[in-house]
Amino acid sequence: MTPLGKLLERIALDAGAAILQIYEVGCKISCKKDGSPVTEADQRAEAIILDQLAVAFPNIPVVAEEAVASGHIPDVGRGSFFLVDPLDGTKEFINRRDDFTVNIALINEGVPTAGIVCAPARRCAYVADEGRAEKLHLCRDFEIEQRQAIRVRKRGPDLTAIASRSHSNAGTEAFLRGQGITEYLSVGSSLKFCLLAEGKADVYPRFGRTMEWDTAAGNAVLECAGGSVVRLDGSRLLYGKRMQLEDSDFANPHFIAWGDMQPCEEQNIADRK
Repeated sequence: MTPLGKLLERIALDAGAAILQIYEVGCKISCKKDGSPVTEADQRAEAIILDQLAVAFPNIPVVAEEAVASGHIPDVGRGSFFLVDPLDGTKEFINRRDDFTVNIALINEGVPTAGIVCAPARRCAYVADEGRAEKLHLCRDFEIEQRQAIRVRKRGPDLTAIASRSHSNAGTEAFLRGQGITEYLSVGSSLKFCLLAEGKADVYPRFGRTMEWDTAAGNAVLECAGGSVVRLDGSRLLYGKRMQLEDSDFANPHFIAWGDMQPCEEQNIADRK
């Protein structure tokens, strides 16, 4: 992994270790202005990440979920910036399920080019940079025990979808029917992108609201593993979306995350002949 990737690893693992300490003893839960839950773990992890990013990259702005909720939104312009979700899957964390994650991504000209998704309770992480994606297996002390290069699987005739545990809806069900998909996995947080990246499923449809910090790190991992994330019109999902007429700053439209799309494209060509 590159120096940037290794630095993101260390920051995310430090934040993940702090989250797990709180997870094991429990913590108080409060609500933000939008009614979504927030915990001490969210706040402590974000402080760790922001402090370390400020030291390593003092000139690159950081858009972080809890800071944005408090009204601190940097000017990202058209340049590079980081997107941070210190605890993606807060509901999973609260409900004692292990698929919550730490997400950090670097955005360059709207594209997530590097990122890490750390799942502390699962003792694993997924990191990506410069077109390479790896799964990290972690020891109990959060040192890296093993690195494993990952790649999306070749798409076959029968697709397996992965869907949100908490946010499946009629749009998702219609997409699955339209693709003839009957087999699907259910998991929370940005791990959905990572399971596509390591070849355990083929597609993740999201017909519900997400924010850029929810998806950027997983998007980076998936693209570096050979996958893609597209809007419903087929265009690439981009980041740094401000002044949106239809939604708030940094909100995503509906999207489809794919593993290997090539067989689908070949089939479309065949259908036109």
